[in-house]
Amino acid sequence: MSKKIGYALLYIWVKLHAILPLRLLYVLSDVLYLLMYRLAGYRLKVTRRNMKAAFPEKTPKELRQMERDFYHHFADYFVETIKLAHISEEEIQRRACMTNPQLIDRLVEQGHTCILVLLGHYGNWEWFTAGNGFFQQARMYPIYRPLNNKVFDRLFVYLRSRFGSIGIRRRDTLRDLVRLKREKTPALVVLLADQTPGRADLHYWTTFLGQNSAVLTGPERIARKLNIPIVYADVQKRKRGYYTVEFNLLTATPQETPIHHHTEQYIRLMEQTILRNPAYWLWTHKRWKYKPEDAL
Repeated sequence: MSKKIGYALLYIWVKLHAILPLRLLYVLSDVLYLLMYRLAGYRLKVTRRNMKAAFPEKTPKELRQMERDFYHHFADYFVETIKLAHISEEEIQRRACMTNPQLIDRLVEQGHTCILVLLGHYGNWEWFTAGNGFFQQARMYPIYRPLNNKVFDRLFVYLRSRFGSIGIRRRDTLRDLVRLKREKTPALVVLLADQTPGRADLHYWTTFLGQNSAVLTGPERIARKLNIPIVYADVQKRKRGYYTVEFNLLTATPQETPIHHHTEQYIRLMEQTILRNPAYWLWTHKRWKYKPEDAL
């Protein structure tokens, strides 16, 4: 019962804020930036360590400016995610514009009913995975890891599914993709693939932002097993509250390429996206917490 009450209170709080126009929510974002960055220093040590390791050539002044830009954006991401509770799908499509959705439609027309899209924690990934009106046929199936806090987990499931997207739990990815392909359901399966693998999955290492990095290989293994196309989503933040994504086809036939080839492709493209404007990547997570000697 306490979880139900907690969710009801959180839902009401989010709804009350979501009805505000974005221009007012961005005022709240400016306040949140001061609280989160200046007052609380939320994950500031992790952010500074990550930025300094990724950009050793930058001066302290340049790093501090990047740091401030990141926390401004992170506060925007927070209020923009709240806005999902009230925003219309038409406005989402206008603010999170897909420049070439015809690539996805063409793959579906060619008979590829299941397509794996690799995204990163860049810009506002929640806006891109929430809508379904971007494509003529395919439905969005974002893969997610349930949050430990059940109240917040339920809220995010609600926000991400308002416009018809259907979430897939990460542990159920292969099973659900097999089902979607067997049923020939036009599905755009979206995975944030720039996360750190678990300790048991430290199988493939490469350089990422100048660091020796363990990389998720599961997406490519699944694509090879089911022989489904892999697409990279290149995100740009044009200005406050406006994003674009361009789809890049990595392969339509992953079984015909060497192992790890498309994992490496993804990492290099993700690097390019980040380096174009580093402030919009999620620097607060411990991306380089493992070393090669930690591999089992």
